[in-house]
Amino acid sequence: MPFEAIASAFLAAAPSLTFRRSVAGLPLPSQPPSSFLPRHLPVRALMKRNPKRLKYSAPRFFKKSEAMVYVEMDPLGSETWRLEPVIELIKEGAVGVIPTDTVYAIVCDLRSYSSIERLRRIKDIENKKPLSILCHSFQDIDKYTVGFPRGDGRGQTNIFRTVKHCLPGPYTFILPATKELPKQCIKSGRTARYESRKHVGVRMPNDSICQAILQNLDEPLVSTSVKWPSEDQWMLDPVIIADTYEPEGLDFVVDGGVRVADPSTVVDMTGKYPTIIRQGKGPKLEWMIVEGEDYGGGPSELPFPQVA
Repeated sequence: MPFEAIASAFLAAAPSLTFRRSVAGLPLPSQPPSSFLPRHLPVRALMKRNPKRLKYSAPRFFKKSEAMVYVEMDPLGSETWRLEPVIELIKEGAVGVIPTDTVYAIVCDLRSYSSIERLRRIKDIENKKPLSILCHSFQDIDKYTVGFPRGDGRGQTNIFRTVKHCLPGPYTFILPATKELPKQCIKSGRTARYESRKHVGVRMPNDSICQAILQNLDEPLVSTSVKWPSEDQWMLDPVIIADTYEPEGLDFVVDGGVRVADPSTVVDMTGKYPTIIRQGKGPKLEWMIVEGEDYGGGPSELPFPQVA
C-alpha cells in the first residue's frame, strides 16, 4: 500500500494529530509493517510567540506545503535505517534537532555556511557567541582544533592518553581552533570573515543515535543546546521542541525520548591546567581543577600519565 495512502487514511481517522506525529511511528514502505503505537498525545508549547521572532524567523529548508520531518527512534539506537532521510537532509543543508548523551542539540553541516547562519537565526543566538562541534572521532578533533597534547618524549604531559578514557562521554573540551574551522562557528554575519579563530568547544557524545548520524557524515556537526526561546532552561521533550521551533524554520527532529536536564561538563584546555568552567553530567576527574580553585602545584604534580 503506498505511503501516501497510509498517511491519508491515518489522518482521516485522527484529524487532531499533526502530520509528523501521525506518521512518525509508521513503517517506511521498504520495511516490514508494524503496529502504530503513538507515544505522545498532541502537545502545545505553553508560550506566546514573540512577534519580533516571527518577523525574523529563518526561511524553511522545505516548501511551505511540506511537513517538517519527525523521526521517532528507540533511545538505544536500534533501527538506524530510520535515520537515513535525516542524514541526507543534513548533507543538503537542513537544520534540525538530534539527541546527545546529555540534552538535545540543534545541528547542521559544518561545511554549510548558510546553514550555520540559519541555525543562529533559529536559536536567536548572539552574533559573537561561538558554537560547538559534535565529532565522531579524535581524527575530527585533530582536524578542526590543535587536538590534545600527546607528549614529546621529553617529559611533556600526554593529555591525549588520559582524555581517551572519558571520550566518547558527557564532556565539552574547549580547544584552540585551526584554520579548518569555519569562522561562522565563532561569529555570525559578514564580519565573520575578519574574525580570528580562537577556541571552540568539541564534543564526542556517547549516544548511539548521535553516533549513528555522525559516522555517516563526512564532517562534524555544528551544534548548540536546545533551550526555551525566552528562558535559560533546556528543553527536554522532543515533541515540545518540534512544536516550538518548527515555526522558526526547523527542518527535522529526531526523537530519542525525553531527556534529563543534565548538560555536559565543560573543561577549558587552553590554560595552564584543564579547568572545569561548568560542572555537568561528566564527573570531575583527578587531573582536572575547578574554576576559581587556588591550585599551587606545577603541571608535573597533576596526576597525568607521563611519557618516559
